[in-house]
Amino acid sequence: MSPSPAEQTPAAEAAAVLREATFVRLRVHTSGAAVAAAGVVGRALETLDVPFRIRATDTPDTAAHDDVAAVVGMSDADADLELDPRDAVAVVRELGVDPDPVVALAGFHAAGVSPADDTALTDAATDAGVESRPGVAVPTGDLADGLAHSTLVHAPFSADTERTQAELAELALPAELGADAHRRVASLVALDATGGEATPRAATAVERLLQPDETPNGPFATVGGFADVLDATVRETPGLAVALALGHDARDAALDAWREHAQATHAALRAATTGRYESLYALSCDLSSPGRLATVARLARDFRSPEPTVLAVGTGAAALVSTGSAGLDEQLAAAATELGDASATGSPTEATMRFDPSVEPKSVVTAVREVRR
Repeated sequence: MSPSPAEQTPAAEAAAVLREATFVRLRVHTSGAAVAAAGVVGRALETLDVPFRIRATDTPDTAAHDDVAAVVGMSDADADLELDPRDAVAVVRELGVDPDPVVALAGFHAAGVSPADDTALTDAATDAGVESRPGVAVPTGDLADGLAHSTLVHAPFSADTERTQAELAELALPAELGADAHRRVASLVALDATGGEATPRAATAVERLLQPDETPNGPFATVGGFADVLDATVRETPGLAVALALGHDARDAALDAWREHAQATHAALRAATTGRYESLYALSCDLSSPGRLATVARLARDFRSPEPTVLAVGTGAAALVSTGSAGLDEQLAAAATELGDASATGSPTEATMRFDPSVEPKSVVTAVREVRR
């Protein structure tokens, strides 16, 4: 579970512990923000020659008595350090290391926050070639591929490359896209994402995909695209996402995982059966992966749900997300106690649960509704 502000280790204190460590074990919540933060910290530890291991998992590690155990984006009473993903840049600066600006920006994008006041980071990003432009935040140079597999948006073209290609063809885009062409693509996406079945919240949610920061020297075409790949990949193949965040050559494999994640989650959202309750929108999906269900719930919250909180229930797993910090980790943990052999983890705004596959979705919905009364 995500630590409260009182529990999070201050940056200076965390840096002091990490600097003197003989071995650091970083356990990371399976989200793009957390794995990017771990990549920022891990690169700094490499610079300082401090041995470390990063695991994106909810399962506690077995550590030697002199190891430093740190968790990122979750809470663990037995950990030496609890780090908020948004504090990674401050921690590595306290270590005397400059954070990788592209990975850091991808982490902030995945967390849904802007580091606009951090002039040192924005200056470093500019020096690395990062530049804001019109258009859409996708990871690939192929717009049809990028838009069809984006999990930053849910629109009629999502997970349908042929339809995306056909819609882009109607724009008669030039071979070399200039600012005007990028704006036309952005307008098309915004209209598609906010029309039809979309809820009013979609008009704000789609902004994450627009006006991207281009990264000509980065592993992906844009910062937002990098964040999208990290978030999808850590939910599909956690070790691959860790390698990507640390700067290893994992681009092609990560893009494959991102495409697979997008295909599964967009299809599940379209096929889901739904129910609306007071302040809760519930979906029943043919999925068993907590990570995929978390993406389905987020996409539903942003583009389809009339309620601020969304519960996506699959076979043996569920995910709960909300528009604000609503104590979802505690709620889902309480619901898990009502379902027998079940367990929950996550943060105040996103939590997941595993339970016996024989449990009916309606029983999960009932348990969650009861603890939310």
